[in-house]
Amino acid sequence: MPTLYFTALFAIAVLLMVGTKLWLATRQIRFVAAHRAQVPAQFSTTITLTAHQRAADYTVERARLGMLEIVAGAAVLVALTLLGGIQALDVALSGWLGHGYGGQIALVAAVLAITGVIDLPFDYYRQFVVEERFGFNRMGKGLFFFDRIKGVLLGAAVGLPLLFVVLWLMNQAGGLWWLWAWVVWVAFQMLALVLYPTFIAPIFNKFEPLKDEALRSRIEALMKRCGFAAKGLFVMDGSRRSAHGNAYFTGFGASKRIVFFDTLIARLSGSEIEAVLAHELGHFKRRHVLKRMIVTFVISLAMLALLGWLSQRLWFFEGLGVRPSLTSGDSGLALVLFFIALPVFLFFVTPLGSLSSRKHEFEADAFAATQTDAKDLVNALVKLYEDNASTLTPDPLYTAFYYSHPPASQRIDRLLRHA
Repeated sequence: MPTLYFTALFAIAVLLMVGTKLWLATRQIRFVAAHRAQVPAQFSTTITLTAHQRAADYTVERARLGMLEIVAGAAVLVALTLLGGIQALDVALSGWLGHGYGGQIALVAAVLAITGVIDLPFDYYRQFVVEERFGFNRMGKGLFFFDRIKGVLLGAAVGLPLLFVVLWLMNQAGGLWWLWAWVVWVAFQMLALVLYPTFIAPIFNKFEPLKDEALRSRIEALMKRCGFAAKGLFVMDGSRRSAHGNAYFTGFGASKRIVFFDTLIARLSGSEIEAVLAHELGHFKRRHVLKRMIVTFVISLAMLALLGWLSQRLWFFEGLGVRPSLTSGDSGLALVLFFIALPVFLFFVTPLGSLSSRKHEFEADAFAATQTDAKDLVNALVKLYEDNASTLTPDPLYTAFYYSHPPASQRIDRLLRHA
């Protein structure tokens, strides 16, 4: 493919992606605002007008901030690629550190640092303006920045050795380096699933065993009925950072554990908590986690194979504003360019992933209705929609494109059929 054609293809894809994102966000804002004045009839007895309008305003605020992020992200992407930002970084870092592994790792780290710095003001505004305005923020500024520092240090401790291994394979493992890199990636992901609950999650949150004996007995009976074995039942101090609530299970194999946000425990009744957990266990029983892992691994193999092919094509580098050395040190460049450009093209298959996720959510709800009273899950969902200020009236097209969970009306309608 001639360089000019690939540059044009990338530029058009960026414009289409940004235009589509902004159009969808505008649709969401207009649709939610247009339905702000009245609670949907389905929720008229359970959600107050005040709560409904709060959710609408919260959704609109987040969407408006998201639009600014879209524009800023696109500007940085174009600056790094077509306007020569990555080329300038590569020249500067290779002149200082050479084209060896040090220079290549520094290039990847520099690009990640730039994107992280661009994201930081938006994260700060979201936490201390939007979340604060709607009563969700429980986090101080010190904890906000401390979390970021811990995240950077953890990312460096885990990511830098993995990056070195991948770069070494790219340079030493021959034409099938991408297959060996995929094996390393899969092994890393499996190891992370095992280590995350015990060693990584506690770096950011405090986990305590569930002390409510009545609730523990109820949950253990549910787990026995579902054939689910977990290493423990824990309560996480989610209220330290946010008023949002949730429950999940994490880990793999013998390391599986069930985690409840303390905000969820405080808000829901025992039967409602049981119903929420039954939904989460529905993902396990319907093998959604396993299916998603398999799909992820297959896609990652295809993507690495594509990278292996593109890294040998001069037009791939030049089309994204970079002049490779053609002798050595191009592996880091290839990685950076690929993973910064790939989301532009993958964006257009977003609805497929969202559709699959919503299908899984319906299946998990249906499973929960066989193990608990469907009305308990409905009551829990209504409380969570209200507490989390989730809009009851999202734009249908925006929902189809982005929503990983079905809209409230569809989800509750299906559950009530099981009641």
